[in-house]
Amino acid sequence: MLQYGMPTLIEIDSLEDTIKLCKELDLSFVELNMNLPQYQIEQLENIEYLKELKEKYQIGFTIHLDENLNVCDFNKAVANAYSETVYRAIQVAKQLNVPILNMHMNHGVHFTLPDRKVQLFKQYFNDYMKSFEEFRAGCEKAIGDSDIKICIENTDGYKEYEVSAIEYLLKSHVFGLTWDIGHSNAVNNVDEKIIMDNKNKLYHFHIHDSLGKKDHMTLGTGEINLNQRFQVAKECNCRLVVETKTVAALKESVSWLDKNGLR
Repeated sequence: MLQYGMPTLIEIDSLEDTIKLCKELDLSFVELNMNLPQYQIEQLENIEYLKELKEKYQIGFTIHLDENLNVCDFNKAVANAYSETVYRAIQVAKQLNVPILNMHMNHGVHFTLPDRKVQLFKQYFNDYMKSFEEFRAGCEKAIGDSDIKICIENTDGYKEYEVSAIEYLLKSHVFGLTWDIGHSNAVNNVDEKIIMDNKNKLYHFHIHDSLGKKDHMTLGTGEINLNQRFQVAKECNCRLVVETKTVAALKESVSWLDKNGLR
């Protein structure tokens, strides 16, 4: 059976209340979102408290790294701060038996010229890739022989230089992929090829429906061929986060899963 979890929702401030909802819906884990102030690294390092909640409710965790994460920033102090945050999150994951850290690729800054946009990471590609070489080595060292995966999530379509970086990262045993099926649909599935070409590295899903560019919809209310996506998830033995944005939509989506015999 597939293992389903829920995101941290803006409507629920406390972790314990989030976990209570997770338990009420008979979901398996909460994805702790480091964009929120209550889930910054200092809070996640309160290991004993998180262990207490985990054991009390028998609920697991995954971690969604800050969406602003930019380990390639040309300001090395900024890049190092982001990298160090990831390494600290890995130590949290080790202590809490967290299997997945989810990350976004940062497009970086672009310059707008009269006839085109120039992405600085593309223009200075060697510097960009050197940063990822250092980041990959740092993650491998921090993870060691534990089975933690850092899964790269698709957002609004990968840039050419990002594809090169992703392919490089996926050569490491510590990196994998997250398939956000709603994001994918909203950009006409332009990122599906790299995901399917690396299907053996697919460990995590973010699931929600989509209609055109409208995203994060309740399951069953959009146009995605959900059964096909769930089949891929089963084949790859993935975890799935029901990534709607409200409590009501989450409850409706879980009900849809049950009505369709998907859990």
